[in-house]
Amino acid sequence: MNIPYRPLALGLLVLGFSAIVLGRAQAGGRHYFAPVNNPVVKEECGSCHLAFAPSMLPAGSWQRMMANLKDHFGDDATVDPKTAAIITDYLVANAADRGGLRYSDKLLRGVSGSNAPLRITELPKWIREHRKVPDWEWKHKDVRTRANCTACHADAALGYYDE
Repeated sequence: MNIPYRPLALGLLVLGFSAIVLGRAQAGGRHYFAPVNNPVVKEECGSCHLAFAPSMLPAGSWQRMMANLKDHFGDDATVDPKTAAIITDYLVANAADRGGLRYSDKLLRGVSGSNAPLRITELPKWIREHRKVPDWEWKHKDVRTRANCTACHADAALGYYDE
């Protein structure tokens, strides 16, 4: 007599799994930034830190950052000119003000091309989203810096920044 219930159980299992996946996709839409999919950018930028989604900063910020890799936030991140061009082209083409992504638009509110910061952590929206994080958490040995997204956002490398 259990045989008629197997298709129903399997159907419910598939439906439940689908709901989880679709719920994740919808939730991720609020704080989702397509992760880097360029192997050169992943390798070069990701060798020192999370390869940040280009849609987190406007094109002007990426251009200014790539123009001064000798002093990349206190480190020398210089790469050969061909590699720099590949990285710059990718970041600029996929920048927040080029892609028209919904959350990127929200992230850039209050930021103009002339005052766009080089650090994602200096964007007004980022500051508002993180204002409740106490100072001691930023100093925790597993966090250490505001740029260490993966310390709190386990799926940041996949583009999900919900907690």
